[in-house]
Amino acid sequence: MLVAETNNMELPTSSHRHGNGNDTVEADTGHARLHELGYKQELKRDLSVVSNFAFSFSIISVLTGITTLYNNGLQYGGPAVMVYGWFVAGLFTMFVGSSMAEICSSYPTSGGLYYWSAKLAGPSWAPFASWITGWFNIVGQWAVTTSVDFSLAQLIQVIILLSTGGKNGGGYEASKYVVIGIHGGLLLLHAILNSLPISWLSFFGQLAAAWNVAGVFVLMILIPLVATEKASAKFVFTHFNTDNGDGINSRIYIFVLGLLMSQYTLTGYDASAHMTEETKDADKNGPKGIISAIGISIVVGWAYILGITFAVTDIPSLLSTDNDAGGYAIAQVFYSAFKGRYGTGIGGILCLGIVAVAIFFCGMSSVTSNSRMAYAFSRDGAMPFSSVWHKVNKQEVPINAVWMSAFISFCMALTSLGSLVAFEAMVSIATIGLYIAYALPIFFRVTLARKSFVPGPFNLGRYGVIVGWVAVLWVVTISVLFSLPVSYPITTATLNYTPVAVGGLLLVVVGSWIFSARHWFKGPVKNIDV
Repeated sequence: MLVAETNNMELPTSSHRHGNGNDTVEADTGHARLHELGYKQELKRDLSVVSNFAFSFSIISVLTGITTLYNNGLQYGGPAVMVYGWFVAGLFTMFVGSSMAEICSSYPTSGGLYYWSAKLAGPSWAPFASWITGWFNIVGQWAVTTSVDFSLAQLIQVIILLSTGGKNGGGYEASKYVVIGIHGGLLLLHAILNSLPISWLSFFGQLAAAWNVAGVFVLMILIPLVATEKASAKFVFTHFNTDNGDGINSRIYIFVLGLLMSQYTLTGYDASAHMTEETKDADKNGPKGIISAIGISIVVGWAYILGITFAVTDIPSLLSTDNDAGGYAIAQVFYSAFKGRYGTGIGGILCLGIVAVAIFFCGMSSVTSNSRMAYAFSRDGAMPFSSVWHKVNKQEVPINAVWMSAFISFCMALTSLGSLVAFEAMVSIATIGLYIAYALPIFFRVTLARKSFVPGPFNLGRYGVIVGWVAVLWVVTISVLFSLPVSYPITTATLNYTPVAVGGLLLVVVGSWIFSARHWFKGPVKNIDV
């Protein structure tokens, strides 16, 4: 018998948290808490804290984000903005992640953000809060998968180009149809891998985390070591590039635009929350996964930025579409370093292979997170054909949600065939849309639930509200900053369509609530009687 009232769910009790006097408490605290919140244990709880961390860390994947947007970093501010902007974004991301970890400890369910919003907004606002958070979260996740796999398809195209002689040597340049075909093939592989039991995914997740760390240290040492021309420490730590070719001269404005590389990279750590129903002692290990994934990514990412940037000597040539890599900056850095020393760029191509494998793992983990969110959201009846998407197979995998997530991500990438501007606007939801979903439950935690919130084993104590407010204000700030024009004069070709994309999503979500969902969606639904 389903009970469709969120306000009937009990908050954590001290007896549960301390394990005293409650004979219903399971040996695994995450399992016990899930039962207490009103959900059956349908997914296999087999992940350790290391595995939980690995999923978030491999989705953040500094090799993926930094490599993909290194052009943006070089163009808007260059080395100085990348080196110091990374820590600015990292610091405020840790505020966001810490607040999320505190809430995750109290509510360790696969629903994650949308469930938190429902519980923290109170009975009156719970359904609407849950609806808007959930849709921003799941669409943001689909956009992340789309952008990650599309970035990998583009990198594979560049690897093929360099392997066949480079642009200046008449190398093969794949058409947009070939790139979208590669993208579809990657999603197919990711869907197949995500159809395997969670024990296999756990292994791949840990391998992905190890690959990211090892890959960063190999590349940060090898590339500047091989390069015949190296940048000085003064250049790496102080050079501020104002020659962006987009009519922007204000250093503050340039610094803001340069932050996008860092903030885009530091996303996706909500995966640890979505994997909590498969994590042992999730009320403790879920938060640990979030915090450690962000912290280690900050350190490892900065090392990668430094190592690669020491091999940068001529920014305009790296950004030129006439170079061998067709304007793909990091690919050109790797290729030129080896070609300059050995007369052949094959070593640089192999280094790009290291990055490609990291991005592949990132896409795989992203589909995993997507499917768990879709599973939980449909379990509560929020998605069309919900009964289909929350089914699990004999291996306790939400198989239908896996394939649906891969298919939607492929459809989102099809916009690139019409216009890269439209595609980039839609993918902007991967940063802004996802961070809005991060901020909503934190906002409810520091306002409506300020006095009623009962923390779990991981909590920020008296600093919880302060940290939460800093996190919310940071999300508001980047939502405004990353919506600013990136080129002047402003035309239809140079307009930043981010506010259009995010505003369009908001309009659809709120409109569907007003005209339909408010009549039937009641928020998270129990599937057991407690």
